[in-house]
Amino acid sequence: MRVILLFTLLILPLDLEAQIDRAQGYVFDDRNGNGIKDPDEPGLPGVLVSNQLEVVATNKNGLWSLPVRGEDCAFFVIKPRGWMPPVTDEKLPQFFYLHKPKGSPESQFPGVKPTGPLPTLINFPLHKQEEPDKFKAHFFGDTQSRNIKELGYMARDTIQELIGSDAKFGVTLGDIMFDDLSLFDTHNRIVALIGVPWWNVIGNHDLNFDSPDDLHSDETFERIYGPAYYAYRWGPVNFVVLDNVKWGGSKKSGGTGSYTDKMGGDQLTFLENLLPHFPEDELLMLMMHIPLKDSEEPLPVTDERARLFRLIEDRPYTMSISGHEHWHAHLFLDEKDGWQGKKPHHHVVNVTVCGSWWRGEPDEMGIPHALGRDGAPRGYSTITFDGHQAVVDFKASRRPADYQLRIEAPEAVPAGQGKVLVYANVFNGSRDSKVRMRIGEDGAWITLLKTLERDPDFLALKKREANRGDKLEGISLPAPVLSHHLWKGELPLGLPPGVHRLWVQTEDMHGRTYDASRMIRIE
Repeated sequence: MRVILLFTLLILPLDLEAQIDRAQGYVFDDRNGNGIKDPDEPGLPGVLVSNQLEVVATNKNGLWSLPVRGEDCAFFVIKPRGWMPPVTDEKLPQFFYLHKPKGSPESQFPGVKPTGPLPTLINFPLHKQEEPDKFKAHFFGDTQSRNIKELGYMARDTIQELIGSDAKFGVTLGDIMFDDLSLFDTHNRIVALIGVPWWNVIGNHDLNFDSPDDLHSDETFERIYGPAYYAYRWGPVNFVVLDNVKWGGSKKSGGTGSYTDKMGGDQLTFLENLLPHFPEDELLMLMMHIPLKDSEEPLPVTDERARLFRLIEDRPYTMSISGHEHWHAHLFLDEKDGWQGKKPHHHVVNVTVCGSWWRGEPDEMGIPHALGRDGAPRGYSTITFDGHQAVVDFKASRRPADYQLRIEAPEAVPAGQGKVLVYANVFNGSRDSKVRMRIGEDGAWITLLKTLERDPDFLALKKREANRGDKLEGISLPAPVLSHHLWKGELPLGLPPGVHRLWVQTEDMHGRTYDASRMIRIE
């Protein structure tokens, strides 16, 4: 059965009577797991609760009280370390109460049904769990299925290999669906097979596009996943989900019919009110859909970005992660981007589960190869958190864990030919990666240099697609982009005729090495 209501309607004693403009309730130890605060179940002191603007801690009895922000607001508990809210059969955490007395506006995809008058008490049940300093979590960039068929791709391609995972939870970083929000429930049932709690970020393809404004563009998302921005703590890490997709309103309502990358003042005020409750010596992890930075070029300075940076840049341990771009990169924000912290801010643009929107010709399982626009395979990240450190591992779906790079070089080279380029696409490579190659077991190592180019393998696939013409199966690949994890060098001159083994080795920012090899003929 689904966990249903996380609050209880009770008559309060006179000294706790709720005012019309305030909500209140208890955060409590739900020892019997029934979701109801029974007489022998104590309230939990010092637990944070928010109305998406103010943030308060429960008193010694576990009681909280917050203003009601109009007839369209949410109240939610910020999961503390060592405690967990109940989850549905679909593994969705139930940490919120949506206050919508009149319900959501009519829309193509339904939102929240009328909730009626404000309950006398809004209680949030939690139960104890162990949360060590070191743990793993999975991060999905855009899953973005447009139909049931593509949900099947996701199930067979990525979910199957993760069933029984030892990760503690997962996060989808927006664009959960590709516009058809009626598929949310099926998507959730598939992801739930992994067997761990799953948090979700809203993306630009998860909106109600018929909404006349941004305020009501999240209604279907909220009905299923809760508020579009919130926070929780797991182990020694503080996680904050941000909504940085602002809907310009449907064209039928006189709007732009498009979205922009904005969070808005209320959300930043929530963050401003939240952060003093999070110890500065703990890791702060921001999760969003649209990247903070999406190229090597300096960021334009905006008031909103400056306010965000000022809120977090004095903290010694910060990191952020996003989806949206359908390529993978480790980017670092510094003074040229308006960041004033002592060290650059590490932002991960995460690989996507759907790769390049489930495009490309089908493989042996009938699943489009969907090579990312940067030449990286579709997949997901697993991050190992250990105190202040977060180590990102790239995983290509249905590939071995050590498949971390691809060599791009000609199969045959005429003897005596001059310059011959070798490329290495190191999927999880960063500015701190080291990449080198050699010929054979005893050849001298040659350092490869990082380059910002379009991936040669992706370009070759595009060319083959063009040659297929009307015989092309599947949807053609999108245009390539510059790859942030490409290295190149030249084959040594004077190689003797014959078949040689070309080795490439990479060392990542954490000192871990990975190898790949391929054959090359000198004719």
